[in-house]
Amino acid sequence: MKVFKFGGASVKTASAVKNVKSILDQYKNDELFVVVSAMGKTTNAMEGIVNALYAKDYDAFCALGEDRKEFHLEIMNGLFDDNSHPIFDEVNEIFMDLIAQKDERLVENYNYQYDQIVSLGEVLSTKIIAAYLSLYENDVCWKDARTFIRTNNAYRKAEVDWERTQKLISSELKSKKCRISVTQGFIGHTKEGFSTTLGREGSDFTAGIIAYCTNAESVTIWKDVPGMLNADPKWFENTVKLDKISFREAIELAYYGASVIHPKTIKPLQNKSIPLYIKSFLDPEAPGTIIQASTENDDLVPSFIFKVDQVLLSITPKDFSFVVEENLSDIFKKLALSGGHINVMQNSAVSFSVCLDINKDELKNLVEMLSDEYEVRYNDNLELVTIRHYDQKTIDRVTKGREILMEQKTRQTVRIVMRNLELEVDAEIR
Repeated sequence: MKVFKFGGASVKTASAVKNVKSILDQYKNDELFVVVSAMGKTTNAMEGIVNALYAKDYDAFCALGEDRKEFHLEIMNGLFDDNSHPIFDEVNEIFMDLIAQKDERLVENYNYQYDQIVSLGEVLSTKIIAAYLSLYENDVCWKDARTFIRTNNAYRKAEVDWERTQKLISSELKSKKCRISVTQGFIGHTKEGFSTTLGREGSDFTAGIIAYCTNAESVTIWKDVPGMLNADPKWFENTVKLDKISFREAIELAYYGASVIHPKTIKPLQNKSIPLYIKSFLDPEAPGTIIQASTENDDLVPSFIFKVDQVLLSITPKDFSFVVEENLSDIFKKLALSGGHINVMQNSAVSFSVCLDINKDELKNLVEMLSDEYEVRYNDNLELVTIRHYDQKTIDRVTKGREILMEQKTRQTVRIVMRNLELEVDAEIR
C-alpha cells in the first residue's frame, strides 16, 4: 500500500480535483490510501464560523456557513454533470446540521466546539472527492478517520492512542478493502466518539499515522513545490532542491522551522523505515525529494530556515545574583505561561537571553511577570536564521548588512539572531 496526502491547495477548485484524479490514474496497479485536507482555505473559514457562533453573531455565522456551502457547490458543479447525484444531498445535509447549531445550547468548551465544526472541512472535501473518483473507478471507499484515528480529549491538539489506532485501522481495512481509500487528514476521535483535531498542518501527521499502522510501502506528500528546497524562495534566491535527505536531517529542519513537513509526521516513518516522498502536484512526473534512512546526502548543500518578527529578551536578576537553577526554573515557568515559543536561548553568569516567537500582548504580559524580580530588556523586529551544514562564507553572505545580536554554533548548525540595520528598534522596561 502507498499512502498519498493532498493538501488544501491541491483540491481548491474543480480543475484541481481533476488533477488529483489524473495523478491517481498513474498508479492503477497500486493500493492507495489517500489522505485529503479541507478544500482551499476552508479550515480558516470554519474557524470564522466557530468564532461567530461564540460571539453570538448569528447573521455572520449563517453568512459564513452559506459562503462555504456555495464554495463547495461551485466545485461540485464543476465535477458532476448532474446535480441529482447523491453527493449534493450529503453536502447540503452537513451544512443544514451546521447552521442548526445556532439554535442549540452553546457548549462552554470552545476547543471542543472548534473540533466538532472545523473537522467538517475535511469531511466535506473527502466525500466530494470520493464521490468524484467513484464516477470512474468502482473500487473506491470513503473512510471516516473519526472511527479509526483514536485520540485523547485534548481538543485542538489531540494526542494519538497508537495501540488502539493500530487495531482500529486493521479492523477497518479488513471490514472493507478497496483499491483506493479516501480519508481525512487532521482529524480523529475520542473513545466517546467526539471529533478531535491533531493541530494545524496535522494532515501530514495523519498520513504518517496510517503508514505506520499499515506498514505502508511509502508516503507521498503532494505539494505546490518541486520537492524540499534548501531555503524558502520568499527569502532566498537561487534555492536548491534537496534530492535525498535522511529522516534525521528532515527532523532537524522541521524542528528549526522548515515548513514543508509537519514535524510529527517524520518520526513514525523513521521508526519503520518507510520512505517519504515530497512531490509536486503541478509537475507529478518530476522526481521530487525522498526522505529515507541513509544520511550520505545530508551535507551536500547548506539549508537555511529564516524567521522574522523575533523578540530577543535579556533577563538579569535585580539583586545581581548569578543566574542559577532556581532563576532558570522560575523564568521557564513564566515563559511557558506567556504562550511564546522559544527558538534560541543562552545564559551567562548574570543574565539569561532568549529569542522567541511571541505576539505583543503575550510579550507585555511576560515582561510584567518577570519585572518584579528581574531587569528585562528586549529587542523586537529581529530576524533568526538557522543554517545547517554551514561554512564561514555562507554565514558572511547571510549576515551582510545586519547586526548580530546572538550566535550559537555546533558542528552542523549555526543559529544567528540579527537586526536588519534599516529597521532598528530597541526598548527597555524597568
